[in-house]
Amino acid sequence: MREKAPTDTLTRVELWEKITGSRQRVATIDDARTSPPPSVLAPINLADPAEVAAVMNIAARIGEILIANATTSSDAIKYMHSVCSSYGLHYVHINIVVNTITLNTIIGVDKQRTPVNVFRVVTMISENYAKLQEVDRLIRSIRSGATPPEMAEKILNDIDTMPIPHRNARNLLGWTVMGFFVAMLLGGDWLMMIIGGLTAFLIMGFNKLLSRGGLPGFFHNVIGGFLATVPAAIFYDFSASIGHTIVPSQLIATGIIVLLAGLTLVQSLLDGVTGSSINAAARFFSAMLNTGGIVAGVGTGVAVSELVGMPLPPIEVLPGSSAYNSIFLTVIGGAMAAASFAVTCFAERQAVYLSFLTAAVGSAIFYVVLQPLGAGRLLATTACAIVVGLAGGLISRSFMINPVITAVAGITPFLPGSWIYRGLYALMNEQILLGILNLFTAIGTCLALAGGVVFGEWLARKIRAPQLYAPYRAFREQIRRVRRRR
Repeated sequence: MREKAPTDTLTRVELWEKITGSRQRVATIDDARTSPPPSVLAPINLADPAEVAAVMNIAARIGEILIANATTSSDAIKYMHSVCSSYGLHYVHINIVVNTITLNTIIGVDKQRTPVNVFRVVTMISENYAKLQEVDRLIRSIRSGATPPEMAEKILNDIDTMPIPHRNARNLLGWTVMGFFVAMLLGGDWLMMIIGGLTAFLIMGFNKLLSRGGLPGFFHNVIGGFLATVPAAIFYDFSASIGHTIVPSQLIATGIIVLLAGLTLVQSLLDGVTGSSINAAARFFSAMLNTGGIVAGVGTGVAVSELVGMPLPPIEVLPGSSAYNSIFLTVIGGAMAAASFAVTCFAERQAVYLSFLTAAVGSAIFYVVLQPLGAGRLLATTACAIVVGLAGGLISRSFMINPVITAVAGITPFLPGSWIYRGLYALMNEQILLGILNLFTAIGTCLALAGGVVFGEWLARKIRAPQLYAPYRAFREQIRRVRRRR
């Protein structure tokens, strides 16, 4: 009789190949970083400045979409180099400074040398993961030699003009669900979770209305901080009459986290960690300015609440324990918050599922392993960010999803909204040292998230890196064996 194959052994092998990566399923960024330029099937005329500029413009437009959607400058440069080399243009200098992209090359020989320059400006930072994923597919198609420059330009035009994947109702529903579960993570009960969801809906609904009028984003954050505070004060004032305890600090922190999720605070630190200090400084200043808008809005809301006779209680006398002590519910809450944020960024369905799984792994490590062991806040946050970067990097590469999506969404449950509010409250009550300490703790938390995600992503790249091109490897190995025998 014919013996059956050992199915369990094959399963383990297949699982290991799934994790470590097959040669056919390589992430775009790994392909751009490690593999040599592919053979050009239809090379452009490198002596024609117009054709060279057209290729460089394609790379610049791709870089614009990548930078606008939270991709680090170092990765964006690798992507653009990969696009240029795919069309035979190997020697291109690319520089990204803040929101400007510059490409330079020289064509011709001797006295016939002609410089070609392309300059592009990133006009708006907006997280649209649908465009990010479409650009990722376009880069893979270009590297395979299946997309000539003319077709690439048409595809980029379609990506620039593509409508949002779903209507505003679904987007606002995503923010509402995110606020619902963030309130649970901060210790709220069912009533506070509902209020947190409604607060997130109110904040983002007003932001969408204000964006139509062209109001700068700073004022969006001021109004958002105000709207995060006033409902908390109102519900706290009526909580005694309904016989239910409301913790306004948790509701305000929920609104702050919802606002922080759409900012570039962590992204700016990602640029700093990866070596783009100028871009990191510019993004960090912009993020701190917008965070200052949130602080101003919250401070205004606190002052208005006191004027109308609904003062907020001191943070020190508020209960700090969670309403739900179930670790399972907490992990699910963190995963749902990350998945909801991915929905608000127009991520594809598969990317939403992967964001849920990545955040669930990170939350499980935080609440199941690190918290019972008594690990410090910053140490636990760093470890969770490493797990998010590693797990998200491995999972996203298995399903050909851009790792940026799972990384940014996966760290959403760990944003320091409560620390920002505690620091603001202390400063408003003339507790300068305590306020500065809390604000620096918030910045340190963001730095821990950025550093941990970058390190975890680096580990994922090492595990899933494609095999480097090594010609005549077998021939060299045979020579070594012959020499050893001698």
